[in-house]
Amino acid sequence: MFELLKAGGIIMVPIIACSILALAIVLERFWSLRASRVAPQTTLNELWKWIKKKELNARKLKALQASSPAGRILAAGLMNAKHGREIMKESIEEEASQVVHDLERFLNPLGTIAVITPLLGLLGTVIGMIKVFAEIQLAGVGNAAALAGGISEALMTTAAGLSVAIPALICHRFFLRRVDELVVSMEQEAIKLVEVVHGDREIDIEGA
Repeated sequence: MFELLKAGGIIMVPIIACSILALAIVLERFWSLRASRVAPQTTLNELWKWIKKKELNARKLKALQASSPAGRILAAGLMNAKHGREIMKESIEEEASQVVHDLERFLNPLGTIAVITPLLGLLGTVIGMIKVFAEIQLAGVGNAAALAGGISEALMTTAAGLSVAIPALICHRFFLRRVDELVVSMEQEAIKLVEVVHGDREIDIEGA
């Protein structure tokens, strides 16, 4: 770590900080955006069984709400089902907007890291090249090895910035796609719930 800082200069400090932050976000989002956590199939199947057997009550609704993000959305709709189809749909949409906001948590900072780290690297390289040319002005071009070493050090920050930015950008796009897939899945379950509760659709014991 110290050698990297020494080679790249002070600009390496924010680049390394960005790399640590990006790694923390990636690990946290991989854990939080699992389908088994956001919309567990066992919980959904259990809900359809409760509805089919007319066993749904306030205690089970509370358990559903606490079970997962998908459970929060469906519970919000069920709590307002007695007020009619439109109110039920509005309740689902309001809760869903909050759930989507939670699912996209930390993705903006990750995208920002993917954008700024190459710029930080470029800034470090520019600063390094200014120092190299200042050295040329003072000592001339007689020491080619020293000049090559200075240029190599100047380019270190660009390489470091790109090394952080590329995986950060890939993960950012991956997580956005994952959120979209989860939202579509929850939207389908919510539509099915509205239709079942208001008698527009029959459902078997497995919720299919």
